[in-house]
Amino acid sequence: MMDTGPDPRSTDPAFAAARRSGPMRRPGPAMLLVTELEDYTISYANGLAAHHPVMLCVPERQYGRLAQWVAPEVDLRLLDWPRHRSLGNLGLLATLSRLLWRERPSLVHLLSNNTLWLNLAAPLWRRVPLVTTVHDVQIHPGDRETAVLPPWSTSLMARQSDHLFVHGEALKSAAMARFGKPASRVHAISHPAIPRYAALARRAGLTPPEGRRPFTVLLFGRIYAYKGFGTLVRAEALLRDRLPDLRVIVAGRGDDPQSLASEMGRPACYDIRNRFIEDEEVARLFLEADVVALPYSEASQSGVLHVAGTFGKPVVATDVGELGRTVRGRGLGLVVPPDDPHAFADALERLARQPGMRAFLSQQARAFAEGDNRPEAVGARAAALYRQIARSPAERHADAG
Repeated sequence: MMDTGPDPRSTDPAFAAARRSGPMRRPGPAMLLVTELEDYTISYANGLAAHHPVMLCVPERQYGRLAQWVAPEVDLRLLDWPRHRSLGNLGLLATLSRLLWRERPSLVHLLSNNTLWLNLAAPLWRRVPLVTTVHDVQIHPGDRETAVLPPWSTSLMARQSDHLFVHGEALKSAAMARFGKPASRVHAISHPAIPRYAALARRAGLTPPEGRRPFTVLLFGRIYAYKGFGTLVRAEALLRDRLPDLRVIVAGRGDDPQSLASEMGRPACYDIRNRFIEDEEVARLFLEADVVALPYSEASQSGVLHVAGTFGKPVVATDVGELGRTVRGRGLGLVVPPDDPHAFADALERLARQPGMRAFLSQQARAFAEGDNRPEAVGARAAALYRQIARSPAERHADAG
């Protein structure tokens, strides 16, 4: 047998912490439930599965095409999961309940609180701890997709949960205040890197464009009011004469970016793709970008940040939610105040004129994505928390009392 060297996890501080948290026995699976957030979910489940058994229950219509990216260690259950408005959700609740009684998970973890019908199941599943990840403590302005759910339903799901996960210490304080949870029941755990687009690029043999080309800024994701597209447009107008070779790519569904055409400095410099972006195109966009723009007027965290790192792309981000702390603390890019086009323009110009700085920030971003923030490292920290949470009912009730 070929000697492959020591287990790399043996030198991983996160893995060591997971080992110290309790005996390394094989627990029951964590039953993960979610209907959206595909990129986050796959990264989280894959990373967790390196340290804890995982049963991932998700809608077949959304995750069927993505099954190839789910690690073989994950017990993937593709379900006929009705949409929110369907009474067929009552049948889904029965299916999930039977699965829970049969598989005896150590805990149930809802990877989002945007789960209207699961509010009905929570009282019936009290035999196992219920954990919910709250990505956004408050709904962002203009987020039409989340706003279709009644606000009481997302709040009730969080309140019914034994424990909450959030993506940073500031969000922990906000969640404690909004949902009435003590500090011992709210846990800050970082959003993992999202490596599958970079992996797709390697698999497909995609490479960055060569030769002289425009300085390219990418705004990617759902284009809603809180994403700060207006700040980026006004920053571009300020750079019209300062960076004449600037190119701005805006890619993702949502609001129509052309609504701000009158404020654009050079409309011809924009490449607008106001639609769903297929996976290979996503990979190409990040390969083309010199800088990824995160001009949010409000945010909690950003999945886009955690894709950018896997491509080694520096960001210009606004100081909102956990974004500023993450970017500044890890040296992933430049941080400016929100809703300040002048500061955003200055930061873009600085990176455009200093390729050495871009190269340094690129190294930092890649090191973060492949180090402390890689899915396996985040998964080790989550597994350690699971072992603390998944104790006997008597112990849990004693804590609650």
